[in-house]
Amino acid sequence: MIDQLRPAIILSVLMTVLLGLCYPLAMTGLAQALFPAEAAGSLVERNGKVVGSRLVAQTFSAPGYFHPRPSAGDVDAGASGGSNLGPTSAALFERVSSEAERLSREAGGARVPVDLVTASGSGLDPHISPEAAFFQAPRVAKARDIPLQQMRDLVRRHIEGRSLGLFGETRVNVLALNLALDELRPAGNNGVPVAEGASSRTQ
Repeated sequence: MIDQLRPAIILSVLMTVLLGLCYPLAMTGLAQALFPAEAAGSLVERNGKVVGSRLVAQTFSAPGYFHPRPSAGDVDAGASGGSNLGPTSAALFERVSSEAERLSREAGGARVPVDLVTASGSGLDPHISPEAAFFQAPRVAKARDIPLQQMRDLVRRHIEGRSLGLFGETRVNVLALNLALDELRPAGNNGVPVAEGASSRTQ
């Protein structure tokens, strides 16, 4: 009996140390050495303060900021996930329809990009499509008193290509765009500049 248990116990301890301690430490060290920013969560700092991450969406609601996609979890990393409403859901149809109608009305009848009325699977998508950013440009330009063409040029400079030129779609990181916006012209009474604090839940 003991002769049968001894190899099993030794193997269990060995695998625990190797795969539960050595391997994670090696991968963590390698990641921090080769990709330090990504390993630390792709955090974004302004004036010595962490204001967010390039990987996680934040709530921007003031008219002087570009807004992210809707989120079933109110952009809460602790409640990441979708609404679980299917394509035949009346509640989902009503929500999307009413939000699309509101945004179109605010934009003078313009067609609303689909990602501005639909949430991502995680509810934490930090990106919007270039179309969604250009759609919001007139509102932000008016709130900031910035020429519309200048605002569109700012959006163009923040369009990111496909990953490795192959994967995903072209996109715009909302936090990066809003930080550049604050550098171009502070928000004033339309919201607290992102760089002044980690929270971007402006009203």
